[in-house]
Amino acid sequence: MNLDDFVDLIERPDGGVRRDAEERRERLAAPPGALGRLDELGEWLAAAQQRVPVKPIERPRVVLFAGDHGVAELDVSARPAGTAGRLVRAVLDGESAVAILARRYGVPLRVVDMSLDCDPDELPKEITRHRVRRGSGRLDVEDALTLEEAEQAFRAGMAIADEEADAGTDIVVLGDVSVGGTTAAGTLIAALCGTDASVVTGRGGAGIDDLAWMRKCAAIRDGLRRARPVLGDQLQLLATCGGADLAAMTGFLLQSAVRHTPVILDGVVSAAAALVAQRVAFRAPDWWLAGQNSGEPAQEKALDRIALTPLLDHGVTLGEGTGALLALPLVQAAAALAAELPERTDAAPDEAPDEAADEETSSATDDIT
Repeated sequence: MNLDDFVDLIERPDGGVRRDAEERRERLAAPPGALGRLDELGEWLAAAQQRVPVKPIERPRVVLFAGDHGVAELDVSARPAGTAGRLVRAVLDGESAVAILARRYGVPLRVVDMSLDCDPDELPKEITRHRVRRGSGRLDVEDALTLEEAEQAFRAGMAIADEEADAGTDIVVLGDVSVGGTTAAGTLIAALCGTDASVVTGRGGAGIDDLAWMRKCAAIRDGLRRARPVLGDQLQLLATCGGADLAAMTGFLLQSAVRHTPVILDGVVSAAAALVAQRVAFRAPDWWLAGQNSGEPAQEKALDRIALTPLLDHGVTLGEGTGALLALPLVQAAAALAAELPERTDAAPDEAPDEAADEETSSATDDIT
């Protein structure tokens, strides 16, 4: 598999269309700049859709990649190792935060099992059909995946991106359902940013105490030793210290950029996949938005490197796409305003009195004449 092909396949959103959108924005009834960042979002969407005015977002989708990480055996997470399947079940039963919000917003939700540590018969076949293995390896002492498994997961992510594009999905909210995923994500980000483990080690979605934080920091440190020799090969890097969910998310992000499908990133796990994808194709981040600031130091490091500014900062650390889904209505609002705000007439309202006065003066002059 030659990842260099993505460099040629991925184009930036249409700059000419964006300039047309900016010019149209100058003519809208609401004063330029009065809508703040919503203006920028509307112009970005126009460039992504290659049309002015922009089309309202009508077919969003939440896509969650799920997996268990072997490094969770070191008690680096507040959740027991191998229990991501329970989180997936809560999503499917409509009891998780992301499921409740998706139901409230009317957004379809899709879960993809890449490496859950549970019997596949416990979940619907539609969810488990892309599974690569049962749990990823312990990244501190062994590869998370074989190279063949990493490629299989990467291609699965690409296939899902194609499925969503073919189905007419106009924006994707991307998240993960994992246990130990933030440790793998921190290792990837530290390796790609050239930082120490302590700089990227956070408390995770469920929050951990100081002892667990030290164990997590040590695991990332050990993972870094194994990651640095393979930094030049992004697929091998994902196999060494990523996991099937992260490999699939990376493939999904790159293929979504190829297919011109905008994506809203959630927390540190999706940010790590985005950082790997940026290393593969430098234009790919132009198709993504950062939904929220999760407070994880590794996410902040990754987004700074990718040059993405989060839309929201509400302190949501839950993961599972929750924070990114909260940002979706903001993006939809930007699209609706850009699409539906009327343009000013040739005679702006504040100019009307002067014109009326000119007409009265002209009439009076005619009478005197």
